Amino acid sequence: MSQNIIFANDLKQELSAVSAAKAYDRVFVLCDENTRRHCLPLVGNIGCIAQALPVTITAGDDSKNIDSALHIWRALAANGATRHSLLINIGGGMVCDIGGFAAATFKRGIDFINLPTTLLGMVDAAAGGKTGINLDGLKNEVGCFQTPQKTIISTDFLKTLPPQEMLSGYAEMIKHSLLDNTNHWSKILDTDNLNCESKNLTEMIRLSIDVKSRFADADPHEKGIRKALNLGHTIGHAIETWSHCHGKPMPHGYCVAYGTVGALYISCAETAFPTDRMRQTVRFISEVYSRPSITCNDYDELLQLMSHDKKNIGNDIIFTLLADIGKPEINRHVGEELIREALDFIREG
Repeated sequence: MSQNIIFANDLKQELSAVSAAKAYDRVFVLCDENTRRHCLPLVGNIGCIAQALPVTITAGDDSKNIDSALHIWRALAANGATRHSLLINIGGGMVCDIGGFAAATFKRGIDFINLPTTLLGMVDAAAGGKTGINLDGLKNEVGCFQTPQKTIISTDFLKTLPPQEMLSGYAEMIKHSLLDNTNHWSKILDTDNLNCESKNLTEMIRLSIDVKSRFADADPHEKGIRKALNLGHTIGHAIETWSHCHGKPMPHGYCVAYGTVGALYISCAETAFPTDRMRQTVRFISEVYSRPSITCNDYDELLQLMSHDKKNIGNDIIFTLLADIGKPEINRHVGEELIREALDFIREG
């Protein structure tokens, strides 16, 4: 599953090349309400996008559902989309996920291009070929693997983001650094990278995408080592789902950060992950992301949500852990008592 990821120095040139590369009978652009207002104007007069038919969905992860997918499919069908049409997804992780899913399933698959506009979209959803929607409050319960024709990365879009969105994406970059090496990890524990004007940011994004692409290319359908990319997500997805169910939604990246704290705690107990590196990472996450608003009264519900995780084997809750930086341990069964300890650690530090 080779990833065609382009870092655009000239966004107009890259988008103009889309029309030249292949003759599409119709082009559609998918945005959410926010990216249509703030991001589409940056590219709306360029080549294929200027002539494209817009499709808009409601912003927010709560809209990543079957109703939104139906809306996209119906918009494509009503406007004459064929198997020779193209869908361009302009938005964050939610838009790239659901847009890729809609394209991969409409008429058994049409071409799509991802133009991620958030840091999270750039380093996570836009690479790796995963598409999907949530179902009954469970994250990414329905989806498929489908690689976009290309993913175009332009840091110009990051200037439209509020700080919380930058931090959400940066949590996935922390995870990627832990899966890579100590040099990458040391660089990521530097908040200067969060400045969209920073010269280091593009290079850090490139490093992060390289890590994700390396695991995805080695294991396209997540049967083995690609599961390493789930570091922090077992607890993280449970906290994220819990937050939406209780009407106080937390950003995906924040929840991954909290889940990473829990995974590192468990790793120290189970795989002898170095305590000093755990504490250094946890200190950084605590200072940047604070702590989630969960209490010990929420543990039973969180454990129930973890029991629905796609990585589980039978009734066992399965984690990705680390023996050290760059040494992931996949398919690790973790008992309920240790998970509860990890939740205590996330809350109390």
